[in-house]
Amino acid sequence: MVKANAYGAGTVDIAKHLVSNGVDSLAVAYASEGKQLRLAGIEVPIMVFYPQVDQFHTLIQAKLEPALYHPDHFARFDTEVKKASLSSYPIHLKCNTGLNRIGLSPSECLDVLTHKNNFPFEIKSIYSHLGATEEARPHKFTENQIERFLTLKEHATACFDTPPLFHLLNTSGVFNYPEYQFDMVRVGIGLNGYANHPEWDKKLKPIAELSTSIAQIHHVKKGESVGYNQGWIAPKDSQIAVLPIGHADGIARHFGNGKGMVWINGKKAPFVGNVCMDMLMVEVTDIDCKTNDRAVFFDTTHPASSLAKAGGTISYELLTGLSNRIERIVV
Repeated sequence: MVKANAYGAGTVDIAKHLVSNGVDSLAVAYASEGKQLRLAGIEVPIMVFYPQVDQFHTLIQAKLEPALYHPDHFARFDTEVKKASLSSYPIHLKCNTGLNRIGLSPSECLDVLTHKNNFPFEIKSIYSHLGATEEARPHKFTENQIERFLTLKEHATACFDTPPLFHLLNTSGVFNYPEYQFDMVRVGIGLNGYANHPEWDKKLKPIAELSTSIAQIHHVKKGESVGYNQGWIAPKDSQIAVLPIGHADGIARHFGNGKGMVWINGKKAPFVGNVCMDMLMVEVTDIDCKTNDRAVFFDTTHPASSLAKAGGTISYELLTGLSNRIERIVV
């Protein structure tokens, strides 16, 4: 999974690295992401999870493989494939087993299989998505989803001489339900070193470090304020370091007022006041530091999951929210 800028790490660089290490299939959310990979020279099959009807032409031009998840998709995609004078075009069927986000119902999926020879498609895989794979087992909701998928898999297999691939698991699913890996797994956040579960996180190594340098240090007297709307009032004479990164870069406002923190010279420096668009401020009263010293938001020692938890969110949102204004340096 390399959607959402490869979960913040950089789509093209991560995709090239994966392919060079033998990964034979990639997946993205939208056609524009797949097109970006094609323009970068990526030639392996690329699955598009959430294609929109107005993207069908782009999909075919870029030789991308759509997941069709709505009954209306088939006639519309059939038209586009025939316009391009193609046949046996690879597609994937997304089945809704209870997440109720997108997907064909099991009965709709079987109806498609009944009429599959009417379309110029090759059904390459059938899959579903579990909604709570990080929850402790046993988990009735997840078990019900798996049971529905197993039933669909049995019926679908009978419709083919050579069955398509079946897949169900994301990163946390690989850890929690390894017996249901089937033919493929969809690892995304795990490639970045996170599994949305503290015990599984220990088995992974974070790949990214987010850091910046101190732009300025202010000496603030007791009772003075820092930032917009006097977001922080100094309880004592304090030193405040200004960092050139803000909510336009993906460090959201909900990290402000002491929830977020950085590490400067091995010590924790909490955010003070409201996060600005291009800057944020941290307290460094008890830290020996100076202008241009490095401030680390997360790295292999201080994981992004810790910062995310402090801000009331998860590593997915923090990592994928990092804007392109942040320079990615690939080592």
